[in-house]
Amino acid sequence: MSMTADEVAKVALLARLRLTPTELELFTGQLNNIVGFVEQLGELDTANVEPLAHGVEVHNVFRNDVRGPSLPREEALANAPKRNVDSFLVPAVLD
Repeated sequence: MSMTADEVAKVALLARLRLTPTELELFTGQLNNIVGFVEQLGELDTANVEPLAHGVEVHNVFRNDVRGPSLPREEALANAPKRNVDSFLVPAVLD
């Protein structure tokens, strides 16, 4: 399946892109190459291949969530634009 210049122009219109005739010709060729690659993938036998969420093994890169000492209240509130003795003051959201 190859895409025509009219089909690429329609996709560009739907994406709200203005393409010059030169760009339209260029993108038509590029999209046809992409469609060709996808068709090649469709020819592969994937009957015995398990679906993957990721192509490589993924592991948690974050540290363990361990309780530690908290920031002193005065230091936490030091740069607050508005505050009272022990908390931030923010504008009311609900009336």
